[in-house]
Amino acid sequence: MADQSVTDNQGKSRFELAVDGQVAFADYWRDGDRLVIPHVETPQALRGHGVAARLMEGIVAHAREAGLKIVPVCTYAQAWMRRHREHEDILA
Repeated sequence: MADQSVTDNQGKSRFELAVDGQVAFADYWRDGDRLVIPHVETPQALRGHGVAARLMEGIVAHAREAGLKIVPVCTYAQAWMRRHREHEDILA
């Protein structure tokens, strides 16, 4: 699997991670200094390979850099944040 970086597609209000010609993404909206994540989706062919986790890591990095707090509405994003307590300081 080709390793790419997470990009902020502001036009579609989503973070994207392109891998092997397919795109995993997380929709978002900004609410002041909060980054609300209502949906994370990974194409079927990429599931089980850590792609969604790499996407979440990129979102966390973006939030830290921008001084934002994350509101994980999506159940995957919530579960990922619970498993990665080292990032709970950026939870809203």
